[in-house]
Amino acid sequence: MDKIFECSIAGRVLKIETGHLARQANGAVLVQYGDTVVLTTVCASANTTDKLDFVPLTVDYEEKLYAAGKIPGSFFRREGRPGTDAILTCRFIDRGLRPLLSKKFNHETQVIATVLSTDMENDPTICATIGASATLGISDIPFAGPISVVHVGFIDGALIINPTLSQIDECLLDIAVVSTEQSVVMVEADAKEVSEELVLKAIELGHNANQEIINLQKKFREAYGKNKIPLEVQELAPELNDSVCTLFDTKLETALTKADKSERAQALNMLAAELQHDLADRFPENQITLAFQTQLKKEVRKWILQHQRHIDGRQADEIRPISCQVGILPRTHGSALFARGETQVLTITTLGSSRQEQSLDGLGLKNTKRFMHHYNFTPFSTGEVKRTGSPGRREIGHGALGERAIRPMLPPEEDFPYTIRLVSEVLGSNGSTSMASTCASALSLMDAGVPIKTPVAGIAMGLITGEGKDHVILTDSEGFEDANGDMDFKITGTTEGITALQLDIKLKGMDLEILSEAMNKARQARLEILDKMAKAISTSRPELSPYAPKMSKITIDSSKIGSIIGPGGKTIRSITDETGSSIDVKNDGSIIIGSPNEESAQKAIKMIEDLTREVKLGDVYTGKVTRILNFGAMVEILPGKEGLVHVSELADQYVSKVGDVVKENDEVTVKVIEIDNMGRINLSRRAVLQGSSYTPKTEDRGSSSSRNNSHKPTDHPSRSPNRYTGHNK
Repeated sequence: MDKIFECSIAGRVLKIETGHLARQANGAVLVQYGDTVVLTTVCASANTTDKLDFVPLTVDYEEKLYAAGKIPGSFFRREGRPGTDAILTCRFIDRGLRPLLSKKFNHETQVIATVLSTDMENDPTICATIGASATLGISDIPFAGPISVVHVGFIDGALIINPTLSQIDECLLDIAVVSTEQSVVMVEADAKEVSEELVLKAIELGHNANQEIINLQKKFREAYGKNKIPLEVQELAPELNDSVCTLFDTKLETALTKADKSERAQALNMLAAELQHDLADRFPENQITLAFQTQLKKEVRKWILQHQRHIDGRQADEIRPISCQVGILPRTHGSALFARGETQVLTITTLGSSRQEQSLDGLGLKNTKRFMHHYNFTPFSTGEVKRTGSPGRREIGHGALGERAIRPMLPPEEDFPYTIRLVSEVLGSNGSTSMASTCASALSLMDAGVPIKTPVAGIAMGLITGEGKDHVILTDSEGFEDANGDMDFKITGTTEGITALQLDIKLKGMDLEILSEAMNKARQARLEILDKMAKAISTSRPELSPYAPKMSKITIDSSKIGSIIGPGGKTIRSITDETGSSIDVKNDGSIIIGSPNEESAQKAIKMIEDLTREVKLGDVYTGKVTRILNFGAMVEILPGKEGLVHVSELADQYVSKVGDVVKENDEVTVKVIEIDNMGRINLSRRAVLQGSSYTPKTEDRGSSSSRNNSHKPTDHPSRSPNRYTGHNK
């Protein structure tokens, strides 16, 4: 039986196949788009979990480098822990699936997407996400899908579906749209200051393009889908709900409306403890906890819809108080502290040479990355005690969002030859630390003197929905509202437009009218934040920190790279040792010199330029005497390049013996008076001493042939058995 379904998307064939791989999984699907192939599987544990109110889903994305014909660069030559891009893809798939999986299905569920082949043109993330949806669709796991995803790019003035990986870098907008048959589920975008109107058009186009893939999955599910596992519905006892409601009626509003996060949490914890104490003899602890959380969420949403305000009393579009400080750390290259309400982020900028770029060992087109934003979420930021260690998926995702937000504003490498690392330390958390880190990053970069195009700010938008179209959009939502709300919509940008956005929802889908309203409110908030940031610092400082390395860039003829490197790297090492500078030579002839101070940089630049300069007739050089001969002196005028100063050209008077005028290692200033057809260089010290009154001694210094004929064999190097062969050492 044919188990392959296919359709054409953006002129390329998309295939979905099942039946002959990973047969023991609950579901397994092979998705191919172009020559990119991803195997996606899903398994569910036979045992149930003791979870309360979350979907026990884990998504893993396996990048196998054989898919691109690569061998891993690690010591063990095998894939290790997932890289940043792989973790971001895990999060991407998870955020698309999670709203459509039932919280009542309390079995641990794992989706694994394995990249088997990539053509480096079609994004494997598309195949993995579609594969995850199709796999869940044909499995016995309850799933309210299918979902689909496409990229929408804006390039050359037009919106296109699924631009290739090589085209994406040229797009002013690259937006990934995940949607169901009815509505948008998740959105993620990189942009270069585009308008809200363009983003909405792209989302609508992406949603419409997804429908063909969704229809394909529906046919696939009808043909090969298994019967779904029945959901185990555990209804709470009515008297338990009644007891919670009675307690809330008298005490909840007082606890909820406390503006201080810790005071509110303490008041709610006291209510929960009181409920446990009163009902412990009649109901299990976990049921009491679940009833409390369920009723709390209902009451929070009801209160916000009724009052059209934030839970802390702010107007729905009101931003919490903002403070900005720059230059607060004495020895870092740049630093800034951004606070919005109880959310507080410190971001530090560090500049380095191009050799400190991050090496990438993945399936992408790029092998290195010059700009990095790392985000650290500390336990004390929420007043908690937790184990610290390597960053988790959340930290990596938030760091990447800030990185995407800032990247379009950075100067190009040819104008600013630095590797740039930002580290955002979350010192206080109560809503959208990722957006605070974006604001702090822009401030820190300006404090460091990095010439960014313009400042960037970000804001998080929340949503509470009611019956019908009743809803409240919350500008600058705090953590409590996010936990009990329906949307987390993060938007970053400048005064001119959007640079990044990320939409996560907890509903089955999102109306485009609500998205439009949220984006317009976010723009007003962004402009307000940018105005407050400008009071701390509005443009980049004119100079870099004195503690930052001094980076310079020069370009040489690529054919002369060997002269810089030297045999076995000897020459470049000698320059590095003598000047204390780092030197990075690229294949196109561009050279980046990093040094602790300007003097060292200029010394290294001069040494490099001398190694690559061409000797020109009539130019004057100061060089070192390397050898004394009977008929003159050899002078090194450039590294590795020597010329002869004949005895008749050593002084402006008669010289009977070369050693009477110069000795080895003396520095002398000479002028190039001849370069013969063999490349041999003749120099004159007399020409420098006499200046404009200098006249060549034609009887001695005429053409090479006449000079060779006018001297005895031992008097001229052209006939001497010790004659140097060329002037390059």
